[in-house]
Amino acid sequence: MEFFFNIIWLLFIVYTLIPIMKQRKIETERLKTIKKIETMRNSRVITMIHRQESLSFLGLPLTRYINIEDSEEILRAIRLTPDDMDIDIVLHTPGGLVLAAEQIARAIQRHPAKVTVFVPHYAMSGGTLLALAADEIVMDENAVLGPVDPQLGNYPAASLRRVLEQKGVDKVDDKTLILADIAEKATHQVRENVYRILKQKMDEEKAQELARIFTEGRWTHDYPINYEELVDMGLKVSTDMPREIYNLMKLYPQTIQRRPSVQYVPVPYKTREKE
Repeated sequence: MEFFFNIIWLLFIVYTLIPIMKQRKIETERLKTIKKIETMRNSRVITMIHRQESLSFLGLPLTRYINIEDSEEILRAIRLTPDDMDIDIVLHTPGGLVLAAEQIARAIQRHPAKVTVFVPHYAMSGGTLLALAADEIVMDENAVLGPVDPQLGNYPAASLRRVLEQKGVDKVDDKTLILADIAEKATHQVRENVYRILKQKMDEEKAQELARIFTEGRWTHDYPINYEELVDMGLKVSTDMPREIYNLMKLYPQTIQRRPSVQYVPVPYKTREKE
């Protein structure tokens, strides 16, 4: 009986250690890949990659987003970078806190050397603000950015302003009036920040136009702005994504679910010659 319990404890320890060992292996591979990119591009590489993770004991989604801890770490990394060294930021995020995103955007703009933001999949909301602050945006041809119109809880600021405009002050309650006032201030603040970022890259009239487009609420907050639209806006965007960036993204796997929704043979195929 004692031998049986020893076997159970051994199996328990093994199953506990395997995930830890796998995670450490992945982290080691990440650092190796980051160092490889740094050597290849003679730059400092900073990653900000947010995945939706699952709490194993509840199975509930835990969404990650740009927060103050992210801004603290990125600002620290930028301070540790020499003024004459380029910075490459690998960005994959649904957005997050305006305060944190604006702090990072300002730090990106103040770095004297070139800052390139790589977007292999998407950088929405606050992530778009960081991309706009960079000297160059490199996207996968199918990657997207998004609007940066502010959101107040579950409500878009632009929609709150329109409710007040359509109904009038006398026909809405006090709470809506307060929300509409905050929405107006929030939109103005974000628009001014986007304008300050863009006016260093283009003439003032164009910067004001784009700041209005990104913040006025003409689209839903999750609207995907693709490469072609960004080029038409006059932004410096490229699709020359290094293969190493894709390899790095593979080392940030999504949490494995019980039933995978997407499966394929993970190898490149050659085009077969027609007979």
